Amino acid sequence: MRISGSTPGTPVQTVADGAPAEAARPSTAPAAQRELESAVLQPAMKAMQEMGDIDHERVAQLRDALAKGELPFDAGKLAGLIQKFHRGEQ
Repeated sequence: MRISGSTPGTPVQTVADGAPAEAARPSTAPAAQRELESAVLQPAMKAMQEMGDIDHERVAQLRDALAKGELPFDAGKLAGLIQKFHRGEQ
C-alpha cells in the first residue's frame, strides 16, 4: 500500500528525480574533514574487509530452529547485551 498526495496515475517523484547528492556538497572537503573521515572510516573499512561473508545456510538453520522453538530466545538478555555494547562495555 502506498500513500501519496498525488492523484491516481500521476508518477511519484523519486529521490533520483531530485537534485543529485553530489551537487549538495562541495567537491573537495577541507583537509581537517578529510583527515577525520579517514580516521573514522579507515578502521571501519578494515574491520568490514576482515569479516567473513554471511553464511546464508547457517542463518536459515538458526531462523528455522528459532521458529520451531528449538533455540531459546531471551529478549531481556539481548536488550542487556545491546545496552552494554552501546556503553562500550565488553
